[in-house]
Amino acid sequence: MFAATALARTAARRAATATPMRLGALRAMSSETATFDLTGSFEMYNIDTAPDNSIEMSKEELMKHFELMYTMRRMEITCDNEYKAKNIRGFCHLYDGQEAVATGINAAFDPADDWITSYRCHCIALLRGGTVKEIVGELFGLTCGMSQAKGGSMHFYNKAGHFWGGAGIVGAQVPLGTGLAFANKYNAKPGEPMNVAIACYGDGAANQGQIWESANMASLWKLPMIFCIENNQYGMGTSIDRHSSHSDYYKMGNHIPGIRIDGMNVLAVKKGMEFVREFTSTGNGPMYVEMMTYRYHGHSMSDPGTTYRNREEIAFTRSTRDPLEFVKKTMIDAGFATAEEIKNIEKRIRKEVQKEVLAAKEYPKPSLDSLFTHVYAADVETKGNQEYPDHIRMPDFAKSFWKSA
Repeated sequence: MFAATALARTAARRAATATPMRLGALRAMSSETATFDLTGSFEMYNIDTAPDNSIEMSKEELMKHFELMYTMRRMEITCDNEYKAKNIRGFCHLYDGQEAVATGINAAFDPADDWITSYRCHCIALLRGGTVKEIVGELFGLTCGMSQAKGGSMHFYNKAGHFWGGAGIVGAQVPLGTGLAFANKYNAKPGEPMNVAIACYGDGAANQGQIWESANMASLWKLPMIFCIENNQYGMGTSIDRHSSHSDYYKMGNHIPGIRIDGMNVLAVKKGMEFVREFTSTGNGPMYVEMMTYRYHGHSMSDPGTTYRNREEIAFTRSTRDPLEFVKKTMIDAGFATAEEIKNIEKRIRKEVQKEVLAAKEYPKPSLDSLFTHVYAADVETKGNQEYPDHIRMPDFAKSFWKSA
């Protein structure tokens, strides 16, 4: 067995594969716009073109990214505290440390592009139309929850936001995402760009057979499909070097083109995903994307996250590559905001998140009768037109549901 220190060194090396963040603006365009250098943020595989090594951003865009990412961070930290207070039960997988990945993808996408992900889905639900109140309410098991208290941490959805979960089974979202890509190609107007579909999954799922099968079909039919590996360096508690014989995940598609992106830099993610979206939406087939990122918490709340890595490794990543600190320093260096202005924004967001949490706690738990709803649909056209099964067995048999009763 490898020593813990060796694993820490390996993970630190992997996390450092992306070029250290370049924090200054390449050149100022105006007091409201600047161009930023992204050199070293991308590695390409089996494709002759690549994203530009610079990106122009406005003060408004960058501030919006920061506010979203900081809201995510505060929401996930709040979930950590509420879980420890036993107000949240069951599975709970937190996203802090990986905020730049979801934010950058969302910034590059059209709202009608389809997105499905793993059970680490709170922050993607927030980006795709959810509110903090709805998300924490779902975790509390209250009626204001985004899935009406029937999904919990792993099962968020928003049809209007083209967000399809939240899949509780490792890797199971990828065939579903491929089906979404198939639908997008099927429904596209001839000669026009297609909406794309993305399935995000972790490095621990990357070698699953269902992913290879999905990639084969996506390539065969040239579907607008993005296979996105969020490489946070550990599959649950196992280092990538111990669980995968091939850990350059962006090369796993064989002949399918791939790109590795610095997933701690929201500007690089946005620019890289604009490139990926353009490629996949115009009939070129799928692409593999590997986001080099890191999670601060353990795999789930039951995992302290320090038995297979040490605290020094986590602290080193926080101090050198934190995605929020990167955006903060970028804004300051570009003259978009002062440190004091950013501190005031953080205070405001902390209060807003806490207000949403308190508002969620005012809602009741679902009634027992609600267990019998949303089991079967009487038809697929009419929202709320439900059909009840003949019998639902309850723990107390006397309280079981009988359709004839």
